[in-house]
Amino acid sequence: MRSGGGDIELAGLCKSYDGRTNVVDGVNLKIPDGAYCCFLGPSGCGKTTILRMIAGHEDPTAGEIVIGGDNVVGLAPIERRTAMMFQSYALFPHLSVRDNIAFALRVRGQSKAERYRAVDSMMEKVRLTELADRLPANLSGGQQQRVALARAAITEPRVLLLDEPLSALDEQLRVQMRQELRRMQRELGITFVHVTHTQLEAIALADIVVVMEKGKIKQSGPARDVYANPRDRYVAEFLGGQNVLSGKVEAVGADHLVLSQPSRSGIHIGLQPGNRIAAGDRIDLAVRRDDIELMRASSAGPGEGATALPSRVLAIEYQGSFVKVMLDTVPNEEFIAYIPERTFFRDPFDIGDLLLATWPAGRARILA
Repeated sequence: MRSGGGDIELAGLCKSYDGRTNVVDGVNLKIPDGAYCCFLGPSGCGKTTILRMIAGHEDPTAGEIVIGGDNVVGLAPIERRTAMMFQSYALFPHLSVRDNIAFALRVRGQSKAERYRAVDSMMEKVRLTELADRLPANLSGGQQQRVALARAAITEPRVLLLDEPLSALDEQLRVQMRQELRRMQRELGITFVHVTHTQLEAIALADIVVVMEKGKIKQSGPARDVYANPRDRYVAEFLGGQNVLSGKVEAVGADHLVLSQPSRSGIHIGLQPGNRIAAGDRIDLAVRRDDIELMRASSAGPGEGATALPSRVLAIEYQGSFVKVMLDTVPNEEFIAYIPERTFFRDPFDIGDLLLATWPAGRARILA
């Protein structure tokens, strides 16, 4: 066994509980050493099962899990040098902060002096030194989480696994703990694999976002790339921030195409390299909500090549830095514009107003 770094490779990974249906279905993924990777998806998509298989708490039905060059399938968690932080934190209520963090080192037979030296250093990293003698019941939710994180990291794992670590926290504390997790990951320099169903959490934290559906990876890559360039309708809709439209291609030019829609001149879409689309094809496309501009229906409309779709305002929500405007642009589909606060209040709209939802051709992206 080479006991290398914390790079992870999942090769053909499958898991079935009944011998018929795979809850994890042929997953292939590489996570570099020292990366922060978030598995993102709805309940039941297989993300937690993958985490448990990496940890060694479940065995795969098929496939390999390679950590630092070692195939770890069949090895105990301690042999894999992985550690897992559970959603419930699972702190010992009768032990102090110091002794909770030291517990794993105590089990491994380290002397009290050795383990306390290591624990004191770890408590300083996670800013718990002043709380060393407190019991878990006397800690806030964020402090308890830092204790759980320190207890997992004290064994110097190659990979730290986090199962919905922020779900029990309120919104303000969740934002603070996102920053804390990222800071600790960088300071420790080890691979973090984090499972969440919260899109913003994954985008804020991860070097690599892995979007899952029904046991399969739909898309993986850097957070900004997955958010800004979704591969298909599922990823665009699940991550949010995108309007998704469908239609039939009316005409194809040298660098753009026109999608047939009930608008003044159809929907104009810039073509990307590799697009092979002909007139008559049906396609899906995505437009970011913050790329939508809204004009009064009585205005002259946008410039040449831009799209202008007739719309009626259905609802308006003030979000602080922007205003969320919900429109009836597409029948039976959600269509939303994020308008900067200052722009909106220069000439505010009201529910029922008739508008044009507009964007330049280059801002619409064709989906697979």
